[in-house]
Amino acid sequence: MAEINVLPPHLADLIAAGEVVERPASVVKELAENALDAGASKIEIRLRIGSGSFIQVKDDGDGMLPEDAGVCFLRHATSKLSSPEGLERINTMGFRGEALAAISAVSRIELITRRRGEKTGVRVQVEAGEIIDISEYGCPEGTSITVRDLFFNTPARRKFLKSDKAEASACCLAAAKFALANHLVTVRLVNDGNEEFFSPGDWHESSAIYNVLGAEFMKGLVFVSSQTEEVEVSGFISSPASCRGNRTKQFFFCNGRPISSLLLQSALEQAYKNRLMTGKFPACVLQLSISPASVDVNVHPAKTQVRFRDERAVFDAVYYAAMAALGAEGSAPELAIPAAAEQTDAVALKSGELDNDTIIIDRRSSGALSGAALHDGAAPYLTGQSRISGVFSASGAARQSAAGSIEAAASPSYGLKSAKPSAPRGFATEAVFHREAEVAPRAEESEAAPYRVIGEAMKTYLIVETEGQLLLIDKHAAHERMIFDRLLSSDSGAMAQELLTPVTIKASPEELELLAESSERLRAIGLELEPFGQGSLILRTVPADMDPSDASALVEELFEKLRLGEKLPPEEARESILRSVACKAAIKAGWDTEPGELELLAEAVVSGRVKYCPHGRPVAVTLTQKQLERSFGRIV
Repeated sequence: MAEINVLPPHLADLIAAGEVVERPASVVKELAENALDAGASKIEIRLRIGSGSFIQVKDDGDGMLPEDAGVCFLRHATSKLSSPEGLERINTMGFRGEALAAISAVSRIELITRRRGEKTGVRVQVEAGEIIDISEYGCPEGTSITVRDLFFNTPARRKFLKSDKAEASACCLAAAKFALANHLVTVRLVNDGNEEFFSPGDWHESSAIYNVLGAEFMKGLVFVSSQTEEVEVSGFISSPASCRGNRTKQFFFCNGRPISSLLLQSALEQAYKNRLMTGKFPACVLQLSISPASVDVNVHPAKTQVRFRDERAVFDAVYYAAMAALGAEGSAPELAIPAAAEQTDAVALKSGELDNDTIIIDRRSSGALSGAALHDGAAPYLTGQSRISGVFSASGAARQSAAGSIEAAASPSYGLKSAKPSAPRGFATEAVFHREAEVAPRAEESEAAPYRVIGEAMKTYLIVETEGQLLLIDKHAAHERMIFDRLLSSDSGAMAQELLTPVTIKASPEELELLAESSERLRAIGLELEPFGQGSLILRTVPADMDPSDASALVEELFEKLRLGEKLPPEEARESILRSVACKAAIKAGWDTEPGELELLAEAVVSGRVKYCPHGRPVAVTLTQKQLERSFGRIV
């Protein structure tokens, strides 16, 4: 057995430095947090990453006395912890007394500091952990610490660093997280002579987000504020329409400390279930305030990982806070309109393909309104209840004649039903739509604002006027959500319609076995399948909402859902299946839609009860009066 040796102090310091100082970004984080613990209200960070790297952090904090400046580079020298009991209630960013010792062991450092109220300061120079000079120095109150030539004495460590650009980006991200966590402090970041951001420290968290992450990021955020007995959650999360393709914009903070937490990430993303498209992830800047006694930050020297005493309480706090914020979010994003190249008396606004030749022309100029789905005064304003008279369906509205007049025939219908012109829908269709209206009553808290259904474009998009804006609603997406929510909330299962002519479906042995095992689950959503011999199944019932002609496609889709669902929790597997059922059962783009259907869809969206389809797409976009007036040249 090899002889056991006690490592010399310098080698021990180098090993410890490897835990605390992983890369230049670690230096930025540790020095900024030291400045905060020193009571700073203004912090400036300057970077130059590359050959002869340079990291400088200046603050206006309390500063240090000469005797403290001489010992602050020793391992476990700290002013923030004095007893074992202190570990149970850590309320400072640092406490281990390792950061400065670790940084100084692998760099050259200059520390300039002056204690508040003292006449002069002190300057300390350190190289590879050894103090080489300490002297009196004239300087402002506060502290400036400059780190040069990081890892100059550990070349093997430098080889594992990424490119200069990547390391500089990591430093900027560390500074950004610090600024987001501390919106009461003014933080300025200068990278290679260029100001990256300036967070004003004006006590408004939104100001920090705006200045650090940008106006575009801020536009898509929803405010979060919630408090339980154990945890307070505040900050911002992205609206489902503004979610991103990765998790790089998820920022979590616990008691002002940036942390990485799969628990919080999972809680947030669970709140977005059935609101997000596949491959999209929510963004957030979330602050958790929790008793220091209920969280352990002494997990790793970098202090980015924590343990919560009651993980369920923390998970629930984040989950329900996000759910509440998403429930209060506005219902539809605005539709962006490019600026017009020229301004004329009658500026036409192109609307994609608004039913072939449809355009909108300013009626107060020399033009006239035209289009199969648009009608001047087509229906009175509606408030909360659906009134059918005067509403024009896409099939009933006529084209504008050359003289500019509009001919249309109202087709009122109180029985909500949908039909493809070439295919009957099945027995329960009309009754099912009546039932949807009953299942989702118009509660006072979700009563629709005054609105007017103008009509439908391309047999796909419902056009509604409400409170100074036009709402363009995807009728399939909105109806799909209504069906999904009803199926999800139903304990007794979906209503089924028996087919006059049962459908025969071919299936592989694997599919036959899977469907046999899942027969009860399928019956609960209105699908009744029986073996029919020679690798076939016979389908006797389908969900009452659904067109029987879609049954075969639904069963084929469910094969895959059921197969993948074996790896999913039961509730997730059920929701995945219900999404498929809702999609197949909903009215489709291109179908003729009765006015009564349009009214109920409009009311559900305007009231805020329906915002996103089960796959996460927004069901509507808005076109504001200001956007129209700018496009027509009425305002600039």
